[in-house]
Amino acid sequence: MTGRQRTWRPDWPCEPYDILRPLRRGGADPTFVLGDSGVVWRAARTPEGPVTLLISPRRSEGVIDLVAWGSGADWMLDHAPEMLGAADDVGGFESGYQVVREAWARNPNWRVARSGLVLEALVAAVIEQKVTGKEAWLGWRRLLTRFGEPAPGPGRAREMRCLPTPAVLAHIPSWEWLRCSIDGARSSTITKASRVAAGLERTLDRSPADAEAALRSVPGVGVWTAAEVRQRAHGDADAVSFGDFHVAAHVGWAVTGSVVGDDELRELLESERPHRYRVQHIVTTRLAGRPRRGPRMAPRRHLPV
Repeated sequence: MTGRQRTWRPDWPCEPYDILRPLRRGGADPTFVLGDSGVVWRAARTPEGPVTLLISPRRSEGVIDLVAWGSGADWMLDHAPEMLGAADDVGGFESGYQVVREAWARNPNWRVARSGLVLEALVAAVIEQKVTGKEAWLGWRRLLTRFGEPAPGPGRAREMRCLPTPAVLAHIPSWEWLRCSIDGARSSTITKASRVAAGLERTLDRSPADAEAALRSVPGVGVWTAAEVRQRAHGDADAVSFGDFHVAAHVGWAVTGSVVGDDELRELLESERPHRYRVQHIVTTRLAGRPRRGPRMAPRRHLPV
């Protein structure tokens, strides 16, 4: 099966894995494989069908080779530059916090990815609601393995999977969700979102406020989940993960030396508009967090394993 090809020359030193890492759901994510020399394999369900995408940077020449297989190949090749950060405007970004400015100066080439895949981002974010990362990644992997479609082309040999169709997601029985370690509250939200998937995808063309309102119209989608979707699918550099204790604590510790809550986090980040998520990402990925003195959240034991 011959893949469709494109060579893209970004106007900045683009490092694909660094930019795409927020789209990866754990080291065993069946939609994401990191190869040698920063090569990235990505499997996804696009509006035109499933696709496997190979992203190969040629750093010495400043170009990125893209090869895509499947019915979604043309769509993915058209949208790959935005997925790799081409739509993110860092012009004028200068944080009011010295630690953030210094961290940004060490690597000013990170960009916010815009996957253009709303349902994919929403399903993954819902699975991550109120559980440990280990639990969430297990649930994502089991859902894709049990109900996802094998990725086309060479993705199949790498055991990669594409997100199930909205119709499949909407009709997964309750006991199968439990076998995926996804409880009823989260599976109910995914089911409801799948039934309005077409409308959710149209939020890509709406303003940030309208997109958030549309996402939050789905029962079970709150401010945190909507922000996680806007960060990844919409490429919104201003979407903050309010409602996440760890984000508030990490940002507060980095810029004030103390742990803060959501109200204080809003105040601290107000002057950083329209780059609040950029600041969140810089702090949580490049700066040391507060010292951990208490026990970590334990995985729950009442779901099938």
